[in-house]
Amino acid sequence: MSLIKKITLSESEIPENWYNIVADMPNKPLPPLHPGTKEPIGPEMLAPLFPMELIRQEVTTDAWVRIPEEVRELYKIWRPTPMFRAYSLEKALGTSSKIYYKYEGVSPAGSHKPNTAVPQAYYNKQEGVKRITTETGAGQWGSALSFACQLFGIECEVYMVKVSYEGKPYRKIMMNTWGAKVHSSPTNHTESGRKILAQDPDSPGSLGIAISEAVERAMQDEGTKYALGSVLNHVLMHQTVIGLESITQLEKAGDLPDIVVAPFGGGSNFAGIAFPFLRFNLTQGKQIRCIAAEPASCPKLTRGVFRYDLGDTVGMTPLLPMYTLGHNFVPAPIHAGGLRYHGAGAIVSQLLNDGLIEAQALKQLECFEAGITFARTEGIIPAPEATHAIATVIREARKADEEGVSKTILFNLCGHGHFDMASYEQYLAGKLVEHEVTQEEILASLAELDTPVIG
Repeated sequence: MSLIKKITLSESEIPENWYNIVADMPNKPLPPLHPGTKEPIGPEMLAPLFPMELIRQEVTTDAWVRIPEEVRELYKIWRPTPMFRAYSLEKALGTSSKIYYKYEGVSPAGSHKPNTAVPQAYYNKQEGVKRITTETGAGQWGSALSFACQLFGIECEVYMVKVSYEGKPYRKIMMNTWGAKVHSSPTNHTESGRKILAQDPDSPGSLGIAISEAVERAMQDEGTKYALGSVLNHVLMHQTVIGLESITQLEKAGDLPDIVVAPFGGGSNFAGIAFPFLRFNLTQGKQIRCIAAEPASCPKLTRGVFRYDLGDTVGMTPLLPMYTLGHNFVPAPIHAGGLRYHGAGAIVSQLLNDGLIEAQALKQLECFEAGITFARTEGIIPAPEATHAIATVIREARKADEEGVSKTILFNLCGHGHFDMASYEQYLAGKLVEHEVTQEEILASLAELDTPVIG
């Protein structure tokens, strides 16, 4: 049994390659479709939005993609990230299970998001791009891309979901500090935003709406590209540095997890830590359970349908094969803004459809209770998104104890909650409102879909 509390790596142990799980999947993700013709699209449709190297990474079936040395050097600003054995949490729970967490909150943006923001900015710079547009939910992705664009001298324009723009002002200031322009979405700056505001002047916004605005802006200017912080294949692949480092760290501790857990919004957080361990299942026959933890107010994995749907609200993106609640679905304004997305990435969706991963939906009061427990035992105040993983870990540890077994559980502590204290204040004051979407709301949203059915 390991008695190590903190497991660190040297800079030389930063991975040299990203892992592409598509190479090992028994069923490859279905192709994206043109929203008009419903036919599979080629690179030419993505070219106005992304540099060609990212398009190549989006469609590659190579298992390993080399990390550029310049990107690897920039990773050294915060990588390798530490892993901890959660002894104090284990003691508080009275569990016989071992709990480890990989802490991504040490990055400049305070989350895992720079793992893909830096390479995306790098490839855009290589292609001579002058400006990048993007959306952000809780502000973590917008912060990460603002930081990355500053590194490479690229302008950054961020459309931030209105409810987070108003509730998390310091995230906006963080982006401004790194030189980004930040808009409260929906806005009057785009046709997409004006359309939404005409329908609902008080719209709280959503990631789908913000994506529409950012994509529209990118398509209007040849010198501007678009960047996405989750969902797409290349984004999920960049994040696998988390899981690859985790494997090396657990080897040092003499452990291998029985269960891997991560929060789930669009898939990058979950993919980052889980995919390298899923590789053991797919290529070596191991049976590591990989659990995606999503909010009960936006339960696309647990209560959505698997079909083609738009990645945005207005219809600016290709149709993707995904578990979805419908692109018009506007989640409740919960504090885990990074998890308020209607759909899931194509790779994750295919893995779930094939029964290779699991998903659990959690209400926010249970999550904040878990976050408080973690902060009081391990000392780190987790982001609201991360509390979903912590709550799932607590569930699994208690379940193992009830069954009389001991499990080794690893989860991704994807970021700190230093800019989320207003939500903790509401929870501690007993003012946080519980929310779980009704079946009627889900069915009403899905009824609006006219997109191709899978199978």
